[in-house]
Amino acid sequence: MADRRRRWRSGAVALCLLLVTPAGCGGRTAADPARAEVQQVLDRRAAALLRHDETAYAATGARGTYANLRAVPLASWAYRVTGLRHTGATVTAAALLSYRVRGYDRAPVTTERTLALGRTADGRWYVASDRPAQKAGQQLWDQGAVSAARGAHSLVLGVGQSERELNAYARLADRAVPAVSGAWGTDWTRQVVVLVPRTLDAMAGLLGSPASSYRGIAAVTTGEAGGPARAPADRIVVNPEAYALLGDAGKQVVLTHETTHVATRAHTTPATPLWLSEGYADWIGYLGTGRTPAQAAPELSRAVRAGRVPADLPADGDFGFTGDPARLAQAYEGGWLACRMIAERWGEDRLDAFYRAVGAHGRRAGAVEDALRRVLGTSLRDFTDRWRAYLRTSLT
Repeated sequence: MADRRRRWRSGAVALCLLLVTPAGCGGRTAADPARAEVQQVLDRRAAALLRHDETAYAATGARGTYANLRAVPLASWAYRVTGLRHTGATVTAAALLSYRVRGYDRAPVTTERTLALGRTADGRWYVASDRPAQKAGQQLWDQGAVSAARGAHSLVLGVGQSERELNAYARLADRAVPAVSGAWGTDWTRQVVVLVPRTLDAMAGLLGSPASSYRGIAAVTTGEAGGPARAPADRIVVNPEAYALLGDAGKQVVLTHETTHVATRAHTTPATPLWLSEGYADWIGYLGTGRTPAQAAPELSRAVRAGRVPADLPADGDFGFTGDPARLAQAYEGGWLACRMIAERWGEDRLDAFYRAVGAHGRRAGAVEDALRRVLGTSLRDFTDRWRAYLRTSLT
């Protein structure tokens, strides 16, 4: 399931009356020379990390990050200082860290960091600590030394797993990528990065959310929705505790589902309802498994057999991780059956075209209705009625 947290950016209005200086509203405060010096230290630190020069890295301060990142193939790594706070002889720097994993990321991952720096006896700055900013999620190397396993189409990064365990993830991911390409097409990177933290709590730390939000969730995909120009760097993040409870077939379905989110991300926009994005990912995930609707949709099947057929397609609010588990399961199952119905009634090519048409719509309102009319030749009311009838015939 995708972790579709939307980030809203608001502009800040600076009031001249609050910033009165002798030069008036256009005046400048004196530059802090320490800021440029700290930036230089971080530049040297980044360069040393990229060229694998541990001695040069250690000369800039604490070396824990270097050891934890040793197995990660980095294409870029850069800090940009955004703020500095002095406390006696030390400073605390706020910085944006941007990095790319070589061969996998077409755009950098950017995260906020807080760095504490001190001075040596001869006045040189050094990094004492580098940690996530207060409201930012952890990075995997914040949790310990990262191990890596490479597949033909995948890179699996983990903390606390054996080589055998990481290779098992890579094999499943390598099967997922061609399965997704066979259904969706090849207009995506056709490679995935899978993060395997040690525990559920560690997973929650990566996502910057309470562990309770993901209890029972086997994996999520992070990334920003948008058009192809955004070229996001997605990550599949595994909950090792829930994932371990699945059988081999279930593990494959989960990784294929999450890989579908990576493939479709550029065409998944705020106009795309969750019943479509999650249902489509499940549709590809279940392809070829032989699972019947009743087997793959047990919660919805029980409801339909009891005469409780949903009146409408699942709403985005039905997909909340912290709500009723039965309601969440029914939302996923309902979305999957909607996509399955499209593939059976109109064809798999039309399902693909419908997904893309919804995401390409300029606004959320009317996106589904317009795509239903143009691609499937139906209305939302007719489609919903067909879906409700499909639930009855498929699940009873």
